[in-house]
Amino acid sequence: MSRELTIQATTVFEKNWDAKTRFVVNIGGSRSTKTYSILQFLIVKAIESTEPLTISVVRKSFPSMRITVLRDFFEILKSYDLYNVENHNKSENTYQLNNTLIEFFSIDDAMKRRGSKRNILFINEANELTYEDFFQLNIRTEDQIFLDFNPSEIFWYNDHLQHRDDVTTIHSTYKDNPFLSYEQIKEIERLEQTDLQYWKIYGLGQFGGSFNTVFTYVPVDTIPTNTAKPVALGMDFGYSQDPTSLVEVWIDNENNIYLNELIYDKDLTNQDIANKLSEYGIDRYTEIIADSAEPKSIEEIRRMGFNIKPAVKGPDSILNGIDILKRHKIHVTKESTNLLKEFSMYKWITDKNGNTLNKPVDMYNHAIDAVRYVALNKLRKSNEGKYNISIVGNSKMNSARTFFGKPSGGIYAIR
Repeated sequence: MSRELTIQATTVFEKNWDAKTRFVVNIGGSRSTKTYSILQFLIVKAIESTEPLTISVVRKSFPSMRITVLRDFFEILKSYDLYNVENHNKSENTYQLNNTLIEFFSIDDAMKRRGSKRNILFINEANELTYEDFFQLNIRTEDQIFLDFNPSEIFWYNDHLQHRDDVTTIHSTYKDNPFLSYEQIKEIERLEQTDLQYWKIYGLGQFGGSFNTVFTYVPVDTIPTNTAKPVALGMDFGYSQDPTSLVEVWIDNENNIYLNELIYDKDLTNQDIANKLSEYGIDRYTEIIADSAEPKSIEEIRRMGFNIKPAVKGPDSILNGIDILKRHKIHVTKESTNLLKEFSMYKWITDKNGNTLNKPVDMYNHAIDAVRYVALNKLRKSNEGKYNISIVGNSKMNSARTFFGKPSGGIYAIR
């Protein structure tokens, strides 16, 4: 007996459904429903297919996938009353829906991207992948490939896909999402007054440059443990809205610091955090510098046997921590996908006239804050009354300055 499935969807879903080209590229701002709409499309495609299909959903790292696209997929299934635990292979991260096998995997392992063939591919946050990653996935996909990303930076899409004639480009913004609350809309639109670059990317869904990023950094394959020594681990607490992050910090004799992301995950209790610390082999001698705003969490984790301490923040701790880090050449391991993304997106606030202000935007800073705590506790120098902030901005403000003290939808029925 057949049943009718009624779904709430935006026009972004409809555009993906109508696209028949080899590549379907979803470029959009924050909360534009691009990821959600593609997942809806894949579910409906699986339901309607009379032939066996394999659909692969891919992201650079699995921890990032678990708290985003994987969570959304199963929430959608359950909201449609389609979820059956017997069809969910949690160890293999697959789900059997009708005649379709839907698999979820990351490509931080080269063998995964060279896996078996598939009919349909969805690459979530495609700008996190290298062109080689994309190439290996592309040649093993028989039918369509869907991609989505925020246009925060120029990457291989612009050289290899943008001008092909077998590409459908779907541009979306928060205005394509009729299900947003008034508060969510106002939060996005506030960027127009606080950061024009973020407004361009996350509000308008347009490609943005990186003229006012706070840090410069170098991606590296590994930490050179033969020349660098560990400093400490930095931890920033989060829960349902923000991730808990843990980053290891190393330094060498040439003033280079090396950063490696260990944890970047939501919904972690203090016991979950302790379990993950044990999984990484972190013992009671390894120093962890954590956010001093969470004394209860610090004490609970300390009582579980870990050498965790609060960060010594003091006045102007954000700018002070930034300055301490900018005294070093920063290297970030390529496996630290979330930390790399934060470094690329962490910017100085710009006003409505495009002038760069002496304050970073309070976004994309969870792992960076973890690193900053280590800088404040372990890398601080004696000359702390003064700090130099180098601001890379537009032509109106492009110089190094020294500061003392405080610086200035719709509904569709699918049968």
